[in-house]
Amino acid sequence: MKRLLQINPSDNVAVILVDGDAVAPRGHKVALRPIASGEEVIKYGFPIGRATKDIAKGEWVHSHNLATGLSDDLEYEYTPVDCPELTAPSAPIVRGYLRANGDMGIRNELWIVPTVGCVNGQANAIISRLRAECDLTGIDDVRAFTHNYGCSQLGQDHANTRAALAALVKHPNAGGVLVLGLGCENNQIARFRDELGSFDLDRVKFLTAQEVEDEVEAGVDICKALIEKMKGDRRQPLPVSKLKIGLKCGGSDGFSGITANPLLGRLSDRFAAWGATTILTEVPEMFGAETILMNRAANADVFKRTVNLINDFKGYFRSYGQPIYENPSPGNKAGGITTLEEKSLGCVQKGGTSKVTDVLAYTQKSHTKGLNLLNAPGNDLVASTALALSGCQMVLFTTGRGTPFGTFVPTMKISTNSQLAKKKSNWIDFDAGVLLTTDTPDEVLDALVAKVIATANGAPLHHEEIGAKEIAIFKTGVTL
Repeated sequence: MKRLLQINPSDNVAVILVDGDAVAPRGHKVALRPIASGEEVIKYGFPIGRATKDIAKGEWVHSHNLATGLSDDLEYEYTPVDCPELTAPSAPIVRGYLRANGDMGIRNELWIVPTVGCVNGQANAIISRLRAECDLTGIDDVRAFTHNYGCSQLGQDHANTRAALAALVKHPNAGGVLVLGLGCENNQIARFRDELGSFDLDRVKFLTAQEVEDEVEAGVDICKALIEKMKGDRRQPLPVSKLKIGLKCGGSDGFSGITANPLLGRLSDRFAAWGATTILTEVPEMFGAETILMNRAANADVFKRTVNLINDFKGYFRSYGQPIYENPSPGNKAGGITTLEEKSLGCVQKGGTSKVTDVLAYTQKSHTKGLNLLNAPGNDLVASTALALSGCQMVLFTTGRGTPFGTFVPTMKISTNSQLAKKKSNWIDFDAGVLLTTDTPDEVLDALVAKVIATANGAPLHHEEIGAKEIAIFKTGVTL
């Protein structure tokens, strides 16, 4: 393997590809020519910050001599670019569960959703009884999605919780749901039913613990009836256009923008060509690369909403007196990422080259095919949950550092480097690091597409095999 990779001909830094280099760790940057103090450092063909001191040719470029060049709100002008025409092979068929409202589920699971954290223990007790007493043939999982909220929240913060739980209840990967309340919480079941709007009365049931003598026994009875109904559910051939895929990265490293994220971008373009939906989030990790997405907006309205998405999130940081550009994380820096611009330029590559067709609010269900942008933070658990709440049946999660978690839908871990895939084979589902050594990148894309389709058809991911599934709600306000 060669020592250095210059990603774009205009770059003045290159990435170290090998272990044990004398200058810097693998994934970090070295200067290709002298860079003067105050001069822009260029990677991916874009500025990733400014040199804070003179940098010699061949010198390590990182936090000791490079800093962000980003500032507060910017003025943007809609200058649309011509996106390449999307082409793809013949569309595959997905074998999923067709729900009553026409949505497709790729799992058939029974969920208990507490309206408030006070009944988390009861929810888990019901699940334990079901696993011990029931024949779960044909049921992919039974799971309680516990959380700490539903009471002692105010205003928009409480509204976010209620909307998130409603989106969870109506997700098509659930064949049956028990909504379990306490009875005295802010998130009363009666009001929560209003939040749900229309839903399948045969598949969503409710129980208020304070209204029955034994809420665990009552909950078990309700869930057993749901399980019997779910046993009649069968996978059937459905168009791939019903698939919604979340795009997420976490624990990024110097290879994220070279291997795994561009690979997801190519996959996003392919599924968009098939009429499916992909959703990109992590708004703070668009800062510094946002114009790439803005100029691909399908129309002026989508452009305006993308501008608002960016500036409103900056306003969210300021409202709490926090710095806007407090990023990357220690793990990112250890992996070779120095500034937020650098992280963002790698992050947005997951969105491929297609038009941005819609911009979604937190918990808003996607309805427009193609690439959507979603309002959610960069935090791995919160962002992955948000993607699923907007209707994604699975999340593709690229990582250079590794993580074992999974949200409440299948969460595929895609490594940016092969060393991680080898070391944490119990976490990583797909190795994109092979792109550094292969001469056949199209074959890698085809292999990832096949993995996605197999997952949609029921093949479990590593986190599903060990039951690592959870939700994280975006909390934005005070607690009483």
